[in-house]
Amino acid sequence: MRHARAGRAGFPPVERAKVVAVACELPSQRKIPLGRHFASSVWEVLRAEGSTMSLRTVQRVLAENELKPWRYRSWIHPRDPDFEVKAGVILGLYEGVWEGARLGAGERIVCADEKPSIQARRRRVMPPAPGYPGLFESDYQRAGVVQYLAAWDVRAGVPWGRCELKMSIAAFDRLVDQVMTSEPYRSATRVFWIVDNCSSHRGAKAAQRLHGRYANLMLVHTPVHASWLNQVEIFFSILQRKVLSPAAAADVAELTGRILGFETRCREHPKPFNWKFTRADFRQRLHRLAT
Repeated sequence: MRHARAGRAGFPPVERAKVVAVACELPSQRKIPLGRHFASSVWEVLRAEGSTMSLRTVQRVLAENELKPWRYRSWIHPRDPDFEVKAGVILGLYEGVWEGARLGAGERIVCADEKPSIQARRRRVMPPAPGYPGLFESDYQRAGVVQYLAAWDVRAGVPWGRCELKMSIAAFDRLVDQVMTSEPYRSATRVFWIVDNCSSHRGAKAAQRLHGRYANLMLVHTPVHASWLNQVEIFFSILQRKVLSPAAAADVAELTGRILGFETRCREHPKPFNWKFTRADFRQRLHRLAT
């Protein structure tokens, strides 16, 4: 045991640094046919270079350096040349500011988007029991698909939505009509609609089309690859967790009824999201990324 401990402690810093260096490489740089490194592949590289370090020591060095080369997460790089300006406009609206002036009480902010291709899956589901989780069969029969379009009132904390058989400009316009012909949006001074760059509401042409239908409607686009700025995505995540998981419905009618029923339930108990990311936070984040 004394000899083993002395041996582990005897690896010089340069040997331990090699472990970190290899773990921070892509396997393709070493022509290794793996999509990501593991402790075993790092150890194999070191052993091929003549190191006598054991696999267990490699694992310990990785742990000491908080390195887990087998773990990856998705990442989207902003590609919109006007990313900072567009994001600042939306964050300003969430703070109640438009073009340097405070929004009035009669102005509304609506976030809208589509949740496409929600499948009705006919499958068996068993409820949970003491000591046992709920169960659902992995096999299922497809029973149709529905598209859910929703608008989230940022200030009131209520959703408005509809289910459609297919996505289209006409379908989105029907959502707009559904919201804008009802109060308080019909008589609002201005209604700001925050949307992404989907084809049904993309660009200046869509802004002109919708402003022509409703003179008080202002279309505001998020930057490309910035869905996190749209608060309706938070509502969609809640819908996914509470309504669509596990995915089980006998047919499209049952699935539609469940989605719209949850929407009605949310309107009966309105609760705005506690959005904390401000324009100041955004500027600080950009400054840290630039330095």
